[in-house]
Amino acid sequence: MTSERVRQALREFVREREWEQFHTPENLAKSIAIEAAELLECFQWSATDNNGRAREELADVVTYCILLAERLEVDLDEIVLEKLAVTARKYPVDRAKGRSSKYDAL
Repeated sequence: MTSERVRQALREFVREREWEQFHTPENLAKSIAIEAAELLECFQWSATDNNGRAREELADVVTYCILLAERLEVDLDEIVLEKLAVTARKYPVDRAKGRSSKYDAL
């Protein structure tokens, strides 16, 4: 999901500023929620991002997700693939294709 180059750049950025002390799982999870709300705000009154901020806000969300994964010592690729397998069982193609219904309503 993220390259080693990106993860290393984030580690260095945080280390140089001595921000590790603030990056508790709780603080990182809060930051993800806050940045996700800012991303949502980009589409608050329109279906399109009229001022082009979505790219920056998405980068903030992803950055905090990477930092949280590092702190929790989880591999993002692994957990996404595991979750995708679970979701595939809940939403089989033959019942879910082209539908937005929740799995218990398929």
